[in-house]
Amino acid sequence: MSVKDVIKNSFLKQMGTYDMGSLAISLLAAVLLGVFIYLVYKTFYSGVIYSRSFAVTLVGMCVLTCMVTLAISTNVVISLGMVGALSIVRFRTAIKDPMDLLYLFWAITVGITTGATMYGLALISSIVMVVMIVAFYYHQEKGQIYIAVIHYEAPAREEDVFRAFQGQKYRLKSQTMRKDQTELAAEVFVRNGDTGFAERMRALEGVRDVTLIQYNGEYHG
Repeated sequence: MSVKDVIKNSFLKQMGTYDMGSLAISLLAAVLLGVFIYLVYKTFYSGVIYSRSFAVTLVGMCVLTCMVTLAISTNVVISLGMVGALSIVRFRTAIKDPMDLLYLFWAITVGITTGATMYGLALISSIVMVVMIVAFYYHQEKGQIYIAVIHYEAPAREEDVFRAFQGQKYRLKSQTMRKDQTELAAEVFVRNGDTGFAERMRALEGVRDVTLIQYNGEYHG
């Protein structure tokens, strides 16, 4: 028997054997870490509409990725077929928040590492991710972002409207001028729910209405 045959036989033998106990441990670890990611996502979610279905998807992503990794590592024929099958798959789900993409890749990598029986790496990397998320979560400014839409006409002036913000961080987004009416849209960062500026604007002579729309975004002022 040649060296080539020895290497081929040992490779095929190693790839074709698997232990049900180790497979069960890998899947259990994927489920537990997936639930952990689910709880972290639920706790630190800062968007407008929380999607429970996406949070549950994170758990399923851990388990499915772990299952694929286990299948690839135990059978060379399946691994080659899996590579060909996954190469034609296209995922077209729109990710609205970049943080959702971070959680998605976190779930995928946890599934891969648990499927490769690298439990320590999966646990340590998850702890590092939580520390990073907590650090950035408490470092950001506390408050809410609103889009303020103001309709006014003479005798109200643009300077009077902006003066009503009185120290609030704002950024002019759009300005529409008609014959006798002007529409302003501004992005306003509000701390501690203080929306008194809206009442001050509404009290100005010539201001017809003020609309506040909660907005999920980043303010750089």
